[in-house]
Amino acid sequence: MSHYDPGHRIADPRCAVSRRYFLSQGSHLLGGAALATLAGAPNRLNAAAAPDRNSPAQRTHFPAKAKHVIYLHMVGGPAQMDLYDHKPAMKEWFDKDLPESVRMGQRLTTMTSGQARFPIAPSRFQFEQCGQSGMWVSELLPWMRKMVDDVAFIRGMHTEAINHEPAISMMQTGNQITGRPCLGAWASYGLGSLNQDLPTFVVLVARPSNTEQVQAISARLWSSGYLSGEHAGVSFRTSGDPILHINNPPGVSSDVRRVTLDGVRALNERNLERLCDPETRTRIRQYELAFRMQASVPELTDLSAEPESTFGLYGDSARKAGTFGNTVLLARRMVERGVRFIQIYHNNWDTHANVAGRLPDQCRDIDQPCYGLVQDLKQRGLFDETLVIWGGEFGRTIYSQGGVSLENYGRDHHPRCFTMWMAGGGAKGGVVHGETDDFSYNIVRDPVHIHDFHATVLQLLGFDHERFTYAHQGLDQRLTGVEPARVIPELVA
Repeated sequence: MSHYDPGHRIADPRCAVSRRYFLSQGSHLLGGAALATLAGAPNRLNAAAAPDRNSPAQRTHFPAKAKHVIYLHMVGGPAQMDLYDHKPAMKEWFDKDLPESVRMGQRLTTMTSGQARFPIAPSRFQFEQCGQSGMWVSELLPWMRKMVDDVAFIRGMHTEAINHEPAISMMQTGNQITGRPCLGAWASYGLGSLNQDLPTFVVLVARPSNTEQVQAISARLWSSGYLSGEHAGVSFRTSGDPILHINNPPGVSSDVRRVTLDGVRALNERNLERLCDPETRTRIRQYELAFRMQASVPELTDLSAEPESTFGLYGDSARKAGTFGNTVLLARRMVERGVRFIQIYHNNWDTHANVAGRLPDQCRDIDQPCYGLVQDLKQRGLFDETLVIWGGEFGRTIYSQGGVSLENYGRDHHPRCFTMWMAGGGAKGGVVHGETDDFSYNIVRDPVHIHDFHATVLQLLGFDHERFTYAHQGLDQRLTGVEPARVIPELVA
């Protein structure tokens, strides 16, 4: 029988009885049925009125610091040594080979494993030490330089995945194999909704201004996996109708749509009572949510009422649908309206070549909007309860892919160390956690695995990652998996 931690809901046993349990308890079934008949009790339970295993938990393991999450995923893997991991010693290593004592036989991708040599490519960008924390930040991020003391930087992130699809899956779901629930789905499952007229978990895919090398991303990354389908991310489009078919077709009024949905709901409820399929309950809820969203989503995405000061804060790009600035402004509006988890993907960070031509474009896309988001949340009193996360699926190599010059170079995937940051929602501002070697190749202090990162995020949401589980296929499944993981206390305010 499916079961949960006492801090969470108990599964409806009639919807989750295993064959083994059914057979082991079979000696009591006929007698119980006969007794129920003699007593005049109904011989079928009302499935539609049964306890719902997917209703909000209403309580966490301990008080949550964050009520909302805005997760900004930079698809492709930003180059940490060009943005946040300053390595001035590399200037003297220009075009010299990466020492084997540094690489230590670590795995390479097929894109550079055949290179005759691995020439060091120092960052061509200037760095400045900023804020009371003394965090080094690239000249590409002038707006970030202004807010380093609001941010917890994690310079010792690492993962086992070296290619995009398994690496993004690992970052989002805790496993390189797709099909598991992502972080947003876990947040939806654990915390439930704050606004019944909007999804609990929303996904936006921002269009980069430079599209030289975008990565394929799919709905598998915001799947609910083995959790109920209602916890999957709802993808909002960045042009046209935010959600396909949200508007009634020509000639169909809201009253007609309501009558139609009432009929569909009656059929689904009969099916739920008969089969007790939990996904039928999900279908009923999602039809009703879609109907309510016909009124709530147009109001959400209409920016006409935003004052000019908003666009001065986020940058003029926020006016244009589909840009990163526009999506983070929408994310703030969603937080105001009670959306729990907003995931934003920004593509084209896979800089195998032409770092000098592409990275400035990428940073212009995200720098002021990230600053604007944090400042906007602060001035609206939402910063302390909204956790903002920024990062990719892995980092980049200090050696160049292909040729190298002082003016330009390319970088391959590097999973052994990379930088992420968090702000608000209980994250400790002005912290720089972790240190890498002179080559930004290995971590020398305070490593943070993805499972540790997930455990820390769950802690900020009020959950003990070891007790926050879902029974599936005979196991108490959890986001952080079965290997040891720990909360990083230095990152928590």
